[in-house]
Amino acid sequence: MSEQIERSPVKKILSKQLTYVGLDEFLERELKDAGYGGVEISEGPLGVRLTLYVTRPGLVIGRRGVGIKDISDKLVHRFGLSNVQISVAEIEVPETNPRVICERIASSMQKGTPFRRTAVWALNQIMGAGALGAEIIISGKIRSERAHYQKFVAGVVPKSGEVARVAVLKGTTSVLLKAGLFGVKVKIALKSRMSPEYKLKEVAEPPKEGEGVEKAEGEGAS
Repeated sequence: MSEQIERSPVKKILSKQLTYVGLDEFLERELKDAGYGGVEISEGPLGVRLTLYVTRPGLVIGRRGVGIKDISDKLVHRFGLSNVQISVAEIEVPETNPRVICERIASSMQKGTPFRRTAVWALNQIMGAGALGAEIIISGKIRSERAHYQKFVAGVVPKSGEVARVAVLKGTTSVLLKAGLFGVKVKIALKSRMSPEYKLKEVAEPPKEGEGVEKAEGEGAS
């Protein structure tokens, strides 16, 4: 009995985390056209407060707040949330938000732009916005029937430790093309989140179109 009592808080936490993951995925689908970049969730005595980060707030809010009400109703119905308070914030620098960049890459590829040109363009946008570094991985049937992935890197992107946890933001998405399903992963390291003690060891320049690191399936893309 005691074990069951001790485990119940853990189960509640896990259940809540799964709910929030599902909520985030739902919002990503619903607000795709608004340039969804993430959600900040906070709980209080009056209920759950959501801050939605998007590039086009007007599309979310809607005329006279109709959009907000529609989203709120869907969240209550789908996730059982009560007393949901929603606010919308515009992403100040979209080029440093990996989720926004992922969707831009996917959209560009859907329009027929070669993936290398798209990736290089995205890297230049990210670095031009003042990021410390960026990494873009595009995977799928790039050259043949066998799946490959190609990596594009600029600047410095910490790979491990506290620095990587704090300073590196990540985003992923997928895009269905005639050649098949392609995956897009973006990592962006922000200078504003770096510790003053962190020293840069190596800086990679943004690649030109046609450059990148290509590896076959099974070699691992982290």
